[in-house]
Amino acid sequence: MPLTDPVKLQIVQQRVFIKKVCRNCGALNPIRATKCRRCHSTNLRPKKKELPTKKA
Repeated sequence: MPLTDPVKLQIVQQRVFIKKVCRNCGALNPIRATKCRRCHSTNLRPKKKELPTKKA
């Protein structure tokens, strides 16, 4: 069921996409994190901003 309300869509995008991902263990961290919460590594990247498309 796709979202059509732009306010709800913005809320969902903030909750889903505004994260950092650890490159070592794959844990999701807050956007302001400097170290991973699980493995304490400093090797963090921002989460990708678009949803993956299905390949036929």
